[in-house]
Amino acid sequence: MRDEIRPGPAFVQQFGQGARRALGIHCSLAHSGAWAPLMAELGAALSMTAFDLPGHGRSAAWEPRLWGGADYIGAACATALDLLRQAEGPVDVIGHSFGALVALAATLEEPELVRTLTLIEPVLFAALRDGPHWPAYLAEAAPFRAAMLAGDHALAAEVFVGLWGNGQPWESIDPRQRGNFIQRIGLLADIAPANEGDSARLMLPGRLEALAMPVLLIRGHQSPASIPAVMEVLAGRIPGARLEVVAGAGHMLPLTHPAPVAALIAAHLSPG
Repeated sequence: MRDEIRPGPAFVQQFGQGARRALGIHCSLAHSGAWAPLMAELGAALSMTAFDLPGHGRSAAWEPRLWGGADYIGAACATALDLLRQAEGPVDVIGHSFGALVALAATLEEPELVRTLTLIEPVLFAALRDGPHWPAYLAEAAPFRAAMLAGDHALAAEVFVGLWGNGQPWESIDPRQRGNFIQRIGLLADIAPANEGDSARLMLPGRLEALAMPVLLIRGHQSPASIPAVMEVLAGRIPGARLEVVAGAGHMLPLTHPAPVAALIAAHLSPG
């Protein structure tokens, strides 16, 4: 692994020594180092560039003026596109959770830069708005919303990690990591227009249907109920998309179940 600081607000690092170039985009409240377990499995096949999302890891704080004046997903997407354009030839793009939304937005913007697309549990809750699963999603998210509205960021972080984390009890998480979660929990308000309101317009008629590269959708068998519903919508709209479920895994499956996730990605890459 090699760390580097490139010009601009985003921290970037590299994983693996494989011949194929990849771009990894991590989930909210994490950082690019979250790809280390997966790349320990795929490092012989891929050379992954990964960056820290705005306000995460070692990237600059989330202030629109530092990130070109865009909204949150626009700033993250612009960084992803910049890295894709710097690559030599099409890239295998892999995104997890909110990072999967960024991966999808960048791919839709410039599909010729993307060789294959892997979306691991994309939190595109806007996909549920016009269907029967929207009330259940609102109920699922209600405790987190209540804590945020009350200004109790510590409780909000505990609730969020309890639902979307790796299953580790809040009390057993290292105090410094808990502090990082609490410090960054407000970023989810900046992310919400994208995952709940579809500010990037990913769900517009015809956009998902235009994806022509191989697309792999991966979810955990034990993930929150909103995830299978989102994946069902995406699988129904993306031509030829393959949906895979990892047994025993929850939302953080790239960290908790890197071997089976890597095997699915390796199989996804092998035809090309």
